[in-house]
Amino acid sequence: MRYLQLLLLSLLGLAPAGPKPAISLIGDSTMADKPLAGNPERGWGQLLPQFFEPGTVIKNYAVNGRSTKSFIDEHRWDSVLAQLHAGDWVMIQFGHNDAKITDSTRYAAPQGAYKTNLERFVKEARAKGAHPVLITPVARRKFVNGILEDTHGEYPTVVRAVAASMQVPLLDLQKSSAALLAQEGDTASVKMFKTIPPGHYNSLPEGVTDNTHFNGYGAAKMAALIARDIRDKQLPLAAWLKKTPFEGKYAYELPLVYEPHFRNDTFNILAFGAKADGITLNSKSINEAITTCSNKGGGVVLIPRGLWLTGPLVLKSNVNLHLAANAVLQFTTDFDQYPLINTTYEGLAAVRCQPPVSGNNLENIAITGSGILDGGGDAWRIVKKAKLTATQWEKLLASGGLLGEDSVTWYPSKQSYLGSKTPQAGVITPGSQPADYAAIKDFLRPNMISISSCKNVLLEGVTFQNSPAWCLHPLLCENITLRGIYAKNPWYAQNGDGVDLESCSNAQILDCTFDVGDDGICIKSGRDEQGRKRGKPTENVIVHNCTVYHAHGGFVIGSEMSGGARNIYVSDCSFLGTDIGLRFKTARGRGGVVENIYAADINMKDIPGEAILFDMYYAAKDPVPLLGEKRAAPKVELLPVTAATPRFRNFYINNIVCDGAKKAVFIRGLPEMPVSNIFLRNLVMKAEEGISCMEANNVHFQNAYLVTSSGLPVMQTRNVKDIIRDSCRYRDTRNKSTEDHAF
Repeated sequence: MRYLQLLLLSLLGLAPAGPKPAISLIGDSTMADKPLAGNPERGWGQLLPQFFEPGTVIKNYAVNGRSTKSFIDEHRWDSVLAQLHAGDWVMIQFGHNDAKITDSTRYAAPQGAYKTNLERFVKEARAKGAHPVLITPVARRKFVNGILEDTHGEYPTVVRAVAASMQVPLLDLQKSSAALLAQEGDTASVKMFKTIPPGHYNSLPEGVTDNTHFNGYGAAKMAALIARDIRDKQLPLAAWLKKTPFEGKYAYELPLVYEPHFRNDTFNILAFGAKADGITLNSKSINEAITTCSNKGGGVVLIPRGLWLTGPLVLKSNVNLHLAANAVLQFTTDFDQYPLINTTYEGLAAVRCQPPVSGNNLENIAITGSGILDGGGDAWRIVKKAKLTATQWEKLLASGGLLGEDSVTWYPSKQSYLGSKTPQAGVITPGSQPADYAAIKDFLRPNMISISSCKNVLLEGVTFQNSPAWCLHPLLCENITLRGIYAKNPWYAQNGDGVDLESCSNAQILDCTFDVGDDGICIKSGRDEQGRKRGKPTENVIVHNCTVYHAHGGFVIGSEMSGGARNIYVSDCSFLGTDIGLRFKTARGRGGVVENIYAADINMKDIPGEAILFDMYYAAKDPVPLLGEKRAAPKVELLPVTAATPRFRNFYINNIVCDGAKKAVFIRGLPEMPVSNIFLRNLVMKAEEGISCMEANNVHFQNAYLVTSSGLPVMQTRNVKDIIRDSCRYRDTRNKSTEDHAF
């Protein structure tokens, strides 16, 4: 009866009253806890707690090498039984070792002792009032001619049969893990297993090839499959699965990102002739260290403390470029060191100067440590007089360069000036060569860190500052992690974005800080027809616990989003002084679909523009007009829907607090393609103006509280269908009112 009550509560989506459950795990090495230090292996049971609510007790009794027979014979099952209480759960998974026919201490025939032992576990757990759950053995990674083979014979079939005959919940991990491995394929699935090259761990000096046991990433993937099955099977345990702040999403549904690991070998750039005198150009020495490291199987290239002048660096596979504390990599401002190359810029194929740091078609790369990379961006930038104080402006003019005919724009050189007057400067045209762009070379500023078509990328701990254009630009990359980095640019640095993830999949940006001249954290996927032809969305991205100070937008999607963006999760971030908080922008001609975007638990303060903005009329201008600047609203006209028509749909924004903005929420779609399915819940926002909503369908405001001061209507709409307001209030303080009103 208790089981049925729990099941009913689970089906209703209600968490049962009372304490969280205790879950005991019994099984073998694929489930067991493993040492954390100096050991790559993890059992899936070790990672299972991260998918349950805090306070859920999970006791892992699984042990390496055990079968149902040895687990019983060694009295391990007796120990588990002794601590079981009524209402507890027991997850049971054996099979890998029961099949060892040559080992009499472990072998249990599938239709004989194995079946009998499983039945014993079930009966004796139930006798204690506990709830048993049977789990099939997890699949081994064995591909033959590209096809995953079954290595467990009858054992999974027996588990299924026992579960059916005894009416025990079944989690078919053999089936779900095999499907995952087959989806990943022979090569890509290696990254889930404890297959390690030599030199990575002191405990495994010769490395190991192991296609049965998991590393941390693989164990988490298996634990997520278990959590998914618990919910899909509607087990009462589902009530204690960990929920996220994202509407309707559980922790197991969020992306898991593989992180690279490197050999222990260290290559100090001093051994390659580098000098930290701020004068010697160290490009050759550092690049030689990187190449040597990669050619020898990888490892760490160490930049010791000191000031190291360098030209462009080219990353190589399996190399971790590590900056020690007080190490500064200063990229030279000698433009001759940066040749013109074919690359991309703002979503289009373009000729630009070689980036200070680049890497193409690589695997397992990193930039880590606690040092600083300075891109020398001041030497590249065009500067507007309005961006500087009078003293700063005079100093800039005295430094050289060229003053434009408008007397308010400074150019670093004549090439830079000519480039500013060239339409689509740098964009590749049919038959063109990099040399054709030499006359405007200085204008073609590079992105500082340009990583293209790379897998397994880690940027951690370091400061990236003063970039010529965008600071960090991963393009067409998979499995990328930014953790604890600081991206820093002058507030007036045009195109001085913090990070632009373009057409990337499986990424996480964690515990990072951005203080930059353009968008802070930005999602892109190519521009116009080129982006649509590439057809690669940026997807499966987590942004968590980040702070953005100055930026055009705190978290941004667009405007180059022609390949689409989807499945993006932003949480626990603070935007302090950014021009806009959450900024979603596009324009006719882009095409692309932006969908399934989640943002939750966001703090904002002192936002000069909109706290939350959806705009499909992006015009490539600063989001906040300069003093005295006049901007006309775009002409509203209905045009045909084509492949070039962009789409915004399925946005879930929850728990937003904003202390000060020009406008709380601005939504502007296209007449032919309204913004649709926008859910804004639990908003507390102090802004001059309230909400503008134009050309939109199915917009939900729930539990919103606005404090405005403009005297304008709190909500202004145009061509909006199905706008829903539930428990929404506002206060207009223009006349020092203290009364709240519904809207």
